[in-house]
Amino acid sequence: MALRPDLAVIAESVVSGSRVLDVGCGDGALLAALRDGKGCDARGMEIDPANVAECVARGLSVIQGDADKDLAFYPDASVDYAILSQTLQTTMRPDRVLEELLRIGRRAFVSFPNFGHWKVRTSLLWNGRMPVTRLLPIAWYATPNIHHATVNDFRDMVRERGIKVEQAWYLSGDRRCSPAAASFRAEHAVFLLAR
Repeated sequence: MALRPDLAVIAESVVSGSRVLDVGCGDGALLAALRDGKGCDARGMEIDPANVAECVARGLSVIQGDADKDLAFYPDASVDYAILSQTLQTTMRPDRVLEELLRIGRRAFVSFPNFGHWKVRTSLLWNGRMPVTRLLPIAWYATPNIHHATVNDFRDMVRERGIKVEQAWYLSGDRRCSPAAASFRAEHAVFLLAR
């Protein structure tokens, strides 16, 4: 089974044999790929009990937890990579969650939908409505997304906190796109961060 495009970028970039914590790991697809394909000590935290049960049934080391509350229980620098894929925008305090990721991990991967993408802008401009797209398939009133950030918003947040961007990837659909005008062109972004 092919990984979602942002997860594929992360899986390619994680060094073999690393210790990894995937926060908001969903069904565990990335954890399984890192464990089986790269020999990583891959662990996860997931808020949805059905996803936790699915992960455990697949032999993955996953606990039920809330990124906003439960990351405080992890020791400093306990993993090589802390990963937060398509979860940042669902947290109550993305800034605090990001700080916790970089406390727990030597590096952090963060991926999120870019709400500055041209399709989102066009939907708001022409229809006056929040978009429903292939990559944002849930209506505004049912979406778990509570913080709608753009690529530029995220860049500003990490710069203000003195966080280093080691690498960034931008995705349009299932393909990578150039960083030129990424805030307008990219549907999703993936950042590798460090202190």
